[in-house]
Amino acid sequence: MIVGLGNVGRAFLRLLIAKETELRRRYDVRWRLTGVATRRAGWLADPDGLNPIAILNGHWPNPHAQPARNVREWLEKARADVLFEASSLDVQTGQPALEHLAAALELGAHAITANKGPVVHAFRELTALAGERKKKFLCEATVMDGVPIFSMFPLGLPATDLQGFSGVLNSTTNVVLTEIEKGRSLDEAVKRAQATGVAETDPAADLDGWDSAVKVAALAIVLMGVPLKLEQVQRTGIRELSEEKIRSARAAGLRYKLVCRAVRRGDTADCTVQPELLLASDPLANLEGTSSAIRFDLDVFSLSIVEHNPGIEATGYGLLADFVRAVHP
Repeated sequence: MIVGLGNVGRAFLRLLIAKETELRRRYDVRWRLTGVATRRAGWLADPDGLNPIAILNGHWPNPHAQPARNVREWLEKARADVLFEASSLDVQTGQPALEHLAAALELGAHAITANKGPVVHAFRELTALAGERKKKFLCEATVMDGVPIFSMFPLGLPATDLQGFSGVLNSTTNVVLTEIEKGRSLDEAVKRAQATGVAETDPAADLDGWDSAVKVAALAIVLMGVPLKLEQVQRTGIRELSEEKIRSARAAGLRYKLVCRAVRRGDTADCTVQPELLLASDPLANLEGTSSAIRFDLDVFSLSIVEHNPGIEATGYGLLADFVRAVHP
């Protein structure tokens, strides 16, 4: 079942179709789409399976059938084993995605999200609920698309203590700053980012640093185990930078990037999102286009990861990877 069939939801569904044979052959995983929920179509469910290719092509089934009235009725009608939450982000509350995920877990389905809001506002509660129901709550697609950030720590970095991290985690601002360096205005640069599919119709959450702040909070909460509130992240967006200032810095061999940072302070962490002027030798300064990067400072060593120019398919892959982790024995 999928809530939200925008760019991410559609990319995920295309991947499911493309990798259907591979999932069956390598992992003995078989799937059937039993529910889709969108603002326009409502709560559509069929336990016998919906046609995913038809839905991707805009052919919705049974236009006169009575859809479910709410998420719980939808889940019960569809009889799904896994819910994928890919609806729009509400920064301040995490709703209604949080309600969707909690309902899925309560009714016995794994809950997988590309929506950062529930991670920031209710990670502990959703994780505890998943444990009670012997299901999984997974959120790999929320930060750096399909890069295995959250899954890497318990599996690949056991017995380490994360002291802090720094990175560039918002593709839209990276594209916008790069395009302004090339001579485009802010408005032209935003339109360029929208044309590539990385920027929303309303880019405010990206330009004002909210998307980055939510990602910082999610990383701190999940990987550092600190009870951080979103308002504790000190946030400044890129609107305060003039186009002339951005281009002058580039001409001088420097670059502005919207940098995310967190440093552990006992039981909490100091977290910031702000434009920083970086030397050309800084690895973060060399990020182009939609690329993102993060450096983790552990108690035993430091580790950096770079994601090179991902498209929307990379976020879809994050959902697919969580799907395999949830259902593969």
